[in-house]
Amino acid sequence: MGLTTTGALRGAEREAARLRPLNLIRVMPAEGGEAATDADVIVVGGGVIGTAIAWRAARAGHTVTIIDQGTDDKASLVAAGMLGPVSESVFGEQDLLTLNLHAIGRFPSFNAELEEAAGSPTGLRTEGTLAVAYNNDDLTALDRLTEFRHSIGLAAERLDAKACRRLEPFLAPSIRGGVLATGDLSVDNRRYLAALRAAAVGAGVRMVVGSVTEVADATDGRIRVAAGQSNDAAGETIELSAWHVVIAAGWATGQIDGLPDQIRKAVRPVKGQILRLRHPAHLPLIIGHTIRAIVGGRDIYLVPRADGELVVGATQEERDDRDVTAGAVHDLLRDAMTAVPAISELTLAEASAGRRPGTSDNGPILGPLPVGDTAGTGALIVAGGHYRNGVLLSAITADAVAALLAGEQPHPAWAPFHPSRL
Repeated sequence: MGLTTTGALRGAEREAARLRPLNLIRVMPAEGGEAATDADVIVVGGGVIGTAIAWRAARAGHTVTIIDQGTDDKASLVAAGMLGPVSESVFGEQDLLTLNLHAIGRFPSFNAELEEAAGSPTGLRTEGTLAVAYNNDDLTALDRLTEFRHSIGLAAERLDAKACRRLEPFLAPSIRGGVLATGDLSVDNRRYLAALRAAAVGAGVRMVVGSVTEVADATDGRIRVAAGQSNDAAGETIELSAWHVVIAAGWATGQIDGLPDQIRKAVRPVKGQILRLRHPAHLPLIIGHTIRAIVGGRDIYLVPRADGELVVGATQEERDDRDVTAGAVHDLLRDAMTAVPAISELTLAEASAGRRPGTSDNGPILGPLPVGDTAGTGALIVAGGHYRNGVLLSAITADAVAALLAGEQPHPAWAPFHPSRL
């Protein structure tokens, strides 16, 4: 298979469509430039967050419509699917760690329900994450992180170099040591999104292709949503209304008029570039665990799939584009091959770039928002800014929004991430 970038993402989008029943509606403008479609709940955004929310809302008995751009510009498609609250925990993010631990506890049961509803596997893996250090300075940095993780009660087993290579024989001989986080998981992000779509459509969720430009109060107590047709050169819009609107638009949240300024300013695109490699037929699988390596002070992760794909990532750039750069491909491959030299024998199948929804404090934003002159009553809800943890947090985000739709409070771990903090 040849190397592809955005073409591969379009292929992934088509594959996701193939794996789900077709229930796609393109709402064309009525005479005069407007059309109306009513639902109990409109979800803006069709990535893992929005689709998980829509599925759970439909299962609770709501009529649900997703409005999505229908493009491959989704962080959900340009991801590795790591579910690693332990191996990704860092200094100063205790509230986020608490939320992520809640998420990892919920994910397996949510995933089991999803696979049953969708009739397809998501590629969930349970081997854990092996963090390794390439040189002595890297080992010092890893030891410091491990001491911090132990101090807050996280389980992380220190391993010497020989023990690391017993787990992963293809690691470089120069690896100095590592840490095993057995509680971490991973999932095939593209299969997971495809399964969410299949489950959502099976539950009756409708999908409308368009780009939401505005949310506003409607005269009958509903929330009005204006959306431009993605393929409409004339610039006409459609209008839909619902009793509840959930904004799960990822990095594009800041482009929606009618949202409070503090929300629009808080969410920004953070570019990430990622590679997908494949094993030639003659080569055995070279990695069994997710590996996070520190190589000369730089972080790299390697996430294996059961079908032989290996995901390598990822850059983190304060840029608003999706260009794949030669420098990023070089740097990712250099560090990956330094940690696991046998990677040089794999096929480079895809290089892609996406935009994660970052926030000022790296935490998500979830809760009711005011609309017009009305205080946050639950009619308008934001579920965004999930940054590096969208797949991990998708299940508990869906649970939290389901609680809000029912007039209840989300799990207490969400309290620090209410929109009022901004």
